[in-house]
Parts: sequence; structure tokens; C-alpha cells
Amino acid sequence: MNNNSIGLFDSGLGGLTVLSEIKSILPNENYIYFGDTARVPYGSKSKETIIEYSRQIISFLISKGVKLIVIACGTASSLAFDTVKDEFDVPIINVITPTAKSIKSSRIGVIATSATIKSNAWKKEILKYNSTAHVTSKACPLFVPIVEEGLVNTQVASDAINLYLKSYKNNVDSLVLGCTHYPILIDKINSYFNGKIKLVNINKACAKEVYSYLKSHKLFNDSKKEGSMVAYTTDSTVTFKKNAKKFCNCSFKAIKKVSL
Repeated sequence: MNNNSIGLFDSGLGGLTVLSEIKSILPNENYIYFGDTARVPYGSKSKETIIEYSRQIISFLISKGVKLIVIACGTASSLAFDTVKDEFDVPIINVITPTAKSIKSSRIGVIATSATIKSNAWKKEILKYNSTAHVTSKACPLFVPIVEEGLVNTQVASDAINLYLKSYKNNVDSLVLGCTHYPILIDKINSYFNGKIKLVNINKACAKEVYSYLKSHKLFNDSKKEGSMVAYTTDSTVTFKKNAKKFCNCSFKAIKKVSL
């Protein structure tokens, strides 16, 4: 047993959707969330920059004594995970691999940030476990700012969904929401497809992976009480607290601003 916290990080607030899923099945664990809101979005930045940001945040989380780190960011998972996973002593889980293992469809669409799509990480990982699948990918760069700015229930969001996803109508069986911000748009996307395409929420597969890892390595928190949650952000704590409610129905013990 290990009562240290689970650390999670994302470019902004999207990773809170991962935190919410993990907390739903592991309510007694303690959590430390890091949202790099001053540098969001990651999707338009270079691989080298994202790796450096990830190293900085992982080092910070390790300084807080975490027992496991979740890269709760599709872009950092695709561009930084392979580099950082062997650079630190703490186990690191990404959001891509658990999802790729779980997809059984033959015609799979993947939507994510520009940087993630350029990396081809999703296609490579899916084909590793489903070699006969036909995988098509599309960058949706407007989705993260739409979600971060609270524009989900607007015509702007509807127009962006139509712009990016019209080519997927009748062409895929499953659509992977390959960025942790995208589940906030899942109802609108599902409505756009009239519920006829299976939407793959990467947060659910990641949460199951975290549970399995803690179980197999005997790292569960043995407390019978609900765990605590602390958040760190690189920008305004007031804005973080206000916007976090859209992503996660969670109550943070503290929200602190830090500089890396």
C-alpha cells in the first residue's frame, strides 16, 4: 500500500476530465493536478518544446512525492511519453496506449491536436494492437480553445464540428476523441453523427489502466476516507477555479500558482 498522491498533468484544464474518471473508480486516492494554463495550447508547439515542458512538470510532481504520474494530455502523450518514460524513477502512464489496446473497430477515425496528428502516434499505436484496422486522422486545432474559453454550447462550436468532422460521416465505425479536452464536446459530436458512430472517450481507458497498475503493484491508498485533491497552475488560480467546474465536478483542497 502507498498513500502518496497520483500526479496528473495537462496543457490546461482538459486533463481534469481524466482526473474525474480516475477519481470515480479510485475515490480514496490523493491527487495532485498540474494545469500548464499559461502555456496552453500545446497542440501548436514543437516536439522539443513539449518534451521540455513535460520534463519540467514531471520533475515538479516528483518533488511533491507522487507515486504515479498520468500524462493527462494527448499531445504530451504522443510527443513526450517515449522520451520521458525512461528518464524518471516514477512510473508514467499516457492516455494513448490504454485506448489503442481497447479499440476493436475496423474503420477508425482519430481527432486530436495538430501536433498529435503530425506525430502519427495514434495510428502507430492502434495498428500495434489491431493490425487490420483502417485508421484516418484529422487535426481539430479549434477544439481546445473552444473548450478552454467555455464556447461549447455556441454556434462557433457547431461550425467547428461540421468543418472538421463532415468527412467522417458514413466513413468510420469509431471516432477516437484523441485529446483530453474533447470529451467536453462529446454530446455535441454525438448529436452531429446522430448517435451512429461509436465515440471513444480516452479518459475511461486511461482510468482503467491506472486502476490496474495500482492493483498489480500493490500501490492502493489504504485509507477509508475520500482522498484530497490539490491543483497547481502556471496562470491565474481564480480563472482555473472558475473554469475547472466545466471539466470536473471536483472540490480542490487548494489551488496554487507556480512558475517553472
